[in-house]
Amino acid sequence: MEPFPNEIYYVYSGVDVFTALSGGVGALYGPLHGGAMSVAFFEKMTNHRVRHACRNWGNLVGHRVYKNYDPRAKVIRKLAEGVFSIVGRDPLIEVAIALEKAALSDEYFIKRKLYPNVDFYSGLIYRAMGFPTEFFPVLFAIPRMAGWLTHWKESLDDPDTKIMRPQQVYTGIWLRHYTPVRERAPPNQSEELCQIATSNATRRRRAGSAL
Repeated sequence: MEPFPNEIYYVYSGVDVFTALSGGVGALYGPLHGGAMSVAFFEKMTNHRVRHACRNWGNLVGHRVYKNYDPRAKVIRKLAEGVFSIVGRDPLIEVAIALEKAALSDEYFIKRKLYPNVDFYSGLIYRAMGFPTEFFPVLFAIPRMAGWLTHWKESLDDPDTKIMRPQQVYTGIWLRHYTPVRERAPPNQSEELCQIATSNATRRRRAGSAL
């Protein structure tokens, strides 16, 4: 999960669940996220242009958190091969592989520790499965919904919830072990907070509290 998804800022302002999720989806809608850029980039490339193209990759290489090879990229590359073995091999995968090899041997990328990230191959997988690029943000948002809903539910249960600031430093528990839902203590504050009118969103907030 990204360290501060846009949805978190919405959640801690006290909005209803629908607004919070809409904020998260909206943050993924831009062309710099979700794999759409990779497809557009690869379509313009041919193998003989790989080296020339290496330094114009934008957000397809490097990551704000992972300073070495993105571990998710290794997994998704293998997944891409599995998808292509079923639906047919997309010619763009050869371009992607050539670009990756060029980056891993190029001094510019090596010095800056820029490696292909998860967006590098994800767009090709979606394309191979028949999804148009306009659907990519939706496909990226769906698996994140569980985490987003957890953040929203947490904001209801925590009586000390405050507006999150970008410069805030987390001072809570550093390591917590997973507890199955059925074994968790029942929330104490959710019902009270759900009945507090927040602008004109009260009905939607109450409807979402059943999730």
